[in-house]
Amino acid sequence: MAIHTLTIIKAGSTFPSIRQRYGDFDDWITSGCGLAAELVAVVDVAAGEALPAVDSLSAVIITGSHAMVTEQAAWMQEVEAWLAQVLARSVPVLGICFGHQLLAHAMAGQVAYHPHGQEIGTVAVTLTETGKQDKLLGGLPEVFLAQASHAQTVSVLPAHALRLAGNPFEANHAFRLGENAWGVQFHPEFSADIMQAYVSEEEAELREEGFDTDTLQTAIAETPAAYALLARFMDIVAAR
Repeated sequence: MAIHTLTIIKAGSTFPSIRQRYGDFDDWITSGCGLAAELVAVVDVAAGEALPAVDSLSAVIITGSHAMVTEQAAWMQEVEAWLAQVLARSVPVLGICFGHQLLAHAMAGQVAYHPHGQEIGTVAVTLTETGKQDKLLGGLPEVFLAQASHAQTVSVLPAHALRLAGNPFEANHAFRLGENAWGVQFHPEFSADIMQAYVSEEEAELREEGFDTDTLQTAIAETPAAYALLARFMDIVAAR
């Protein structure tokens, strides 16, 4: 049985135009983790690929998606049931955006459309007191920049989750379950170029929603502190 350093659960793909220029979610995550491609197993669950055996896992990252957790498609329900087994074995898990929401929902949290619409662009995120002590997020500045692009939110955290970070728009930007599972609503894997491409791709829709896309674009910046979480996650995996 092959055991990879990291298993990426691919819950969808970015826009085709962005994928052609920059690659896809799994490419950005692999790069941010500092891993060679042969050390990473990518499982495209949204395309129907089978989930791996739990005892074959070293670490798991669940990607973002243009799907919505509230759709509760059959493959989402399968991943949620599988995640319960993964967490029971204390395998390190990191859920990103959609993955963050799916992880919360799998553990009896609640996910809904955000009442104030989308959060998109480079945003400031603040650690909670608990977050400052966390082994994944604790090395970040108290306030750090991160890239965000989401319409849904973890509206209610799972009962035993610890809230690690938030901002005035999104209270639950990061949480931890147990000692080895984290969800982050923001996108640590996004570069400034990718974030700008997202705003450009969605420009018409964003303008209809009342966003000033020129202001959004001007405010986009690199987010090295958030990006460093991917390598930090792998450090935690390596130290086990």
